[in-house]
Amino acid sequence: MGKKVVHIEFPAKDADRAEKFWEGVGGWSIEDSGMPDIDYRMFQEGGWGGAVYPEMEGASGTTIYLGSDDIDADLAKVRELGGEADDKQPIPSIGWFGRCKDTEGNSFSLFQSDESVTMPEGAPGA
Repeated sequence: MGKKVVHIEFPAKDADRAEKFWEGVGGWSIEDSGMPDIDYRMFQEGGWGGAVYPEMEGASGTTIYLGSDDIDADLAKVRELGGEADDKQPIPSIGWFGRCKDTEGNSFSLFQSDESVTMPEGAPGA
């Protein structure tokens, strides 16, 4: 079986407006994530979830996250097949993610769940 979409992010010029839109269209209850230093509003729906957040410089539109059992191997596979992949980054107590682009320049991310993840010492927020 192929990889599942586990998360989707919607950057927004107006996060309040986008939240109202996606609550209406998706039927999701969107709530503040409580993450420090970012207005990141999340929803959960049957084993997957997503977020609305204020558009940031360099944002490339909606981002899907594909679930991974081995993020290091999957990031290497992206590179091997001609795509681009950043190094994995921690999400404390949640897991790892890595930003990627396919061979056509489309952005996506990979995500591996791992509740033992902590911020590296000296990193912002550590």
